[in-house]
Amino acid sequence: MLTIRILRVTIFISLMVSCIESPELSGDTNAVFEPSPSSYKIDPGKIDEVSGIAESRINPGYIWAEQDGGAPAELALIDKKGNFVKKIFIKNADNRDWEDLTIGSGPEKDKSYIYIAEIGDNGSRHTVSYFYRFAEPEMTSDTVINWERISFVYVDGPRDAEAFLVDNTNLDIYIITKKENKSRIYKLTYPQSIKQINTASLVGELTFKGAVSAAISADGKEIIIKTYKELYYWTKSQGENIAAALTRQPINLGYKKEKQGEAICFANDGSAFFTLSEKPMFTSSVSLQYYKRK
Repeated sequence: MLTIRILRVTIFISLMVSCIESPELSGDTNAVFEPSPSSYKIDPGKIDEVSGIAESRINPGYIWAEQDGGAPAELALIDKKGNFVKKIFIKNADNRDWEDLTIGSGPEKDKSYIYIAEIGDNGSRHTVSYFYRFAEPEMTSDTVINWERISFVYVDGPRDAEAFLVDNTNLDIYIITKKENKSRIYKLTYPQSIKQINTASLVGELTFKGAVSAAISADGKEIIIKTYKELYYWTKSQGENIAAALTRQPINLGYKKEKQGEAICFANDGSAFFTLSEKPMFTSSVSLQYYKRK
């Protein structure tokens, strides 16, 4: 009996220490953001196939959106109430299967860059995948003329991916695959070549499958990865790389499910995050969802 009591006390102390050292692993779905969003309807017919969003850094109050494969090579600008503003054409680019979007740092210091992920591959048959990278345009622009294309292959063959993150401290790019039983994490180390084909190395895997979008906060301290059914949230320590942060157990955030929700981004000031979906068949419209920080 004494041995059993000692064992129980030891287990209890271990659990208490674990909880103290890792408060972000509590699993409290409502601890960070409000679980129910405010919704803002998007005018139908303007951007019905959204696969990536990012809040603009040089056009305050606006959000960039890209559309899925088959749509023109262009970005749309909407405001935070879901009102459509305009589209900007990406000259000589091709939208084979654009699947995520982010804004972050780039080669020129103190400049804001847009990254478009040409990484969708439903049949895992494309030998080469791409990222388009260019300085974020002013909203008065009509066309992006100058861009760089980062071509890459996976170290172990073609993959279907719909989510990625850029580490703004060192500009490494992390690609998160969709179809494996555990989504894989691949890394393109900076500086990525824009003349030769890069190789994405396998650096980890998640505990779940089906990643369709990812977002990292402007300060680099928070990460969300989205599937169709769940939102997974991590905190990242200063100096820690993204792959290392994703090895920890995430929190499941409260989420109002969208039928084909494929896009997520943080607000630049950290006050909230946004989600947006493609328009499912037989649905009249979709809405920009706004999840406020508690």
